[in-house]
Amino acid sequence: MARRKRGRTAKNARKNQTNAEPEEIVKAPHSFVINRGKLGKNANELLLNFRKIMEPFTAAHLKVKKVNVLKDFVNIAGLFNVTHLVIFTKSKNAMYLRFTKLPHGPTLTFQIKEYSLVSDVISSQKKSVMYEKLFEHHPLLVLNNFKGEGMHFKLMATMFQNMFPSINVNKINLNTIRRCLLLNYNEDKTIELRQYAIKVIPTGMSKAVKKLIQNKVPNLSQYEDIGDFLQKSGNLSESEVEMDTPANTVILPQPISSRGNITSEKSAIRLYEIGPRIKMQLVKIEEGLMSGEILFHEYLSKTPEEIEAIKAKIKAKKHLKEQRQAQQKKNVEKKKAVKESKKNDDAYKNNNDVNEEDEVAEDLEWYRQEVGEEPDESIVPILKKRKASFSREKPRKRVKFSENAKQDSRKIQGEKKKFFNGGKKEKTFGKFQKTREGKFSKHSKFASSKQNRNNFSRKRK
Repeated sequence: MARRKRGRTAKNARKNQTNAEPEEIVKAPHSFVINRGKLGKNANELLLNFRKIMEPFTAAHLKVKKVNVLKDFVNIAGLFNVTHLVIFTKSKNAMYLRFTKLPHGPTLTFQIKEYSLVSDVISSQKKSVMYEKLFEHHPLLVLNNFKGEGMHFKLMATMFQNMFPSINVNKINLNTIRRCLLLNYNEDKTIELRQYAIKVIPTGMSKAVKKLIQNKVPNLSQYEDIGDFLQKSGNLSESEVEMDTPANTVILPQPISSRGNITSEKSAIRLYEIGPRIKMQLVKIEEGLMSGEILFHEYLSKTPEEIEAIKAKIKAKKHLKEQRQAQQKKNVEKKKAVKESKKNDDAYKNNNDVNEEDEVAEDLEWYRQEVGEEPDESIVPILKKRKASFSREKPRKRVKFSENAKQDSRKIQGEKKKFFNGGKKEKTFGKFQKTREGKFSKHSKFASSKQNRNNFSRKRK
């Protein structure tokens, strides 16, 4: 049997079935981190660091071009299950960070007061914790001191919470929690953003025992026996003793991949900052996507009358936009109707032409059968004339030349005349011609003969 061929659509459908994402990943909030306008070297690096925070549910290698508009990202967002848009902008006065909920808003605008990059934070530490698996799972979000009066507190809290997947305490796997994102609201109305790496370390044992448990080979050259190494005092530094307090010690309910940690035993949770650091302040909250009614503003306050006037302007703009869209739809429908009517008229004409030709052919057949002879030449041209009249060939259009084209053609004709006169520079004035000597003569041949006679008479004298 012949092998059955499969088209591209079938192959693509099979690929999508095999590589389909699970529902948990599809329903998780995704984000785009982009910039609008020029930022500079350090600000661009901050943008890349913020993408690290939002991993793995963000486009880590997204390239933003000058040609791209905000609508481009909004249109693509639905295809990639993107729910939030993070935008970095920079002006002469300050740098701004915007969080928007797609596709209809709201939009929160923050002014960045201070920031430190990941490279700066790591270089200032003695011991840094950075590895590849750290960014395989989303961070654990911690909101501190977001309990204030006002609508903007609730909007900020809900925006930050919805940017990261929710956690089910009963079903979560502890090995997936490797990072922590802290947002702290201060009294001076600023928000501090910090990112930490989470590390679980066993407690209740000396530093030497921890090294052996964690598969770290110690240097035993100074000791005669391993017992001396284990019994030696001062193996645990004061800083480590201070870090392991009842506040950060927990009993592990699940096994963890790190060495030395046993289930139902005490372990200490330590945080190592990995950056970046951002200090920002809320400036404005807009109802729509980068536009619409302003729900909150830090520096501007308006009276109820001014707010109503702004609302009326926004409604008038929306109404005008709807009217234009309706008018455009009507115009498109009219054009479609005109095209369809033209098509119907052409089809009707073609049918009539075919019917007339068939009638003429039937008349000629009837004439042959009844008379028994071929029709005369006076009858045959009727069919030919009708065929010629109903032919679909369009007559050629007459081309109209502009005045410049006419002048160019006249110049070309004048050059042709000069070329065909044998290279002589002569100007014609009606019947008379101007010779090289500048004299006019009615006939150039007779003029040349008269000159010869005059020359001969002079020589004779």
